[in-house]
Amino acid sequence: MMDALSHLLDDVHFGGAEYLYINALQGWQFGLAKQTVFYVVLTGDVKVNVAGQTHKLSTGNIVFMPYGAAHSFFDANFDAPKTQGFNLEPEFKGARYDPVVLGHGHPQALILGVRCLLDSEMAKPLLSSLPDYILIEDGLNGEGPAWLKLGLEFLALESERFRPGRDTLINRLISMFFIECVRDYVEQLPVQSNTWLNAVRDPYLAPVLSAIHAQPAHPWTVVDLAKLACLSRSSFAERFANMMGQPPLAYLTEYRLRQAARYLTIGDMSVNRVSERVGYSSETAFSQAFKRQYGVSPSQYRKQGRD
Repeated sequence: MMDALSHLLDDVHFGGAEYLYINALQGWQFGLAKQTVFYVVLTGDVKVNVAGQTHKLSTGNIVFMPYGAAHSFFDANFDAPKTQGFNLEPEFKGARYDPVVLGHGHPQALILGVRCLLDSEMAKPLLSSLPDYILIEDGLNGEGPAWLKLGLEFLALESERFRPGRDTLINRLISMFFIECVRDYVEQLPVQSNTWLNAVRDPYLAPVLSAIHAQPAHPWTVVDLAKLACLSRSSFAERFANMMGQPPLAYLTEYRLRQAARYLTIGDMSVNRVSERVGYSSETAFSQAFKRQYGVSPSQYRKQGRD
């Protein structure tokens, strides 16, 4: 399971985070949408409304919005507001050290808000397979991993003072929180459910996903992949399609093209070199496949990414 999940998580290309501390006083509220974001309640109690549900969170709780579901946080002594309130998005300015102060009166809670910086195209299949939000509620009560408790204690301590290396350590911790949230969600999926993420713990499909993600340029055939799954060709193809929602080679093609989109965005490789890198022997075939998926040629995609 973890080999396949590790490959999927590697594809997110977590590049760091923009974070801020929110000093919540009384009568406060804020909202955010269209962002992959974490919140860690460092002290106090708060309420969060997301996907029509309201939850009360306490010290040590973490909530993760994988793909930008609109949400609002507010004073734990109030009912859910009718609006999102203060827009938090403009307050993210890299790593900032002055807290965002909301409300009035005495402090009630301290929240760490973290906007994740990742490859949205590569991360899309994973993030879109997750729910609107994920809660981790056992961070400080002894039930969660030891590193999680230590990490939360560290974040609370860092809110009180600035020390060299703070940005690097917080980025590392947020990367670990991200992995823990995804892993916790995958582990709770019903075994019988045919879902994209459940495939990473399927004993037949996990080695196939690992192989595809480790070597996307390899000239895989359905027969090759069926051998990795230790299934007949027909049984494998049916199992893969039922769980993944598409045939094996269609999944492989989409993954190759997402890799190509990343290479076109971050590097200066020629289109021909990119096509070879993702397993196409013909630049023409690659360009045609790329345009079918993205609606523009590889060269146009590169130009759009740099404009």
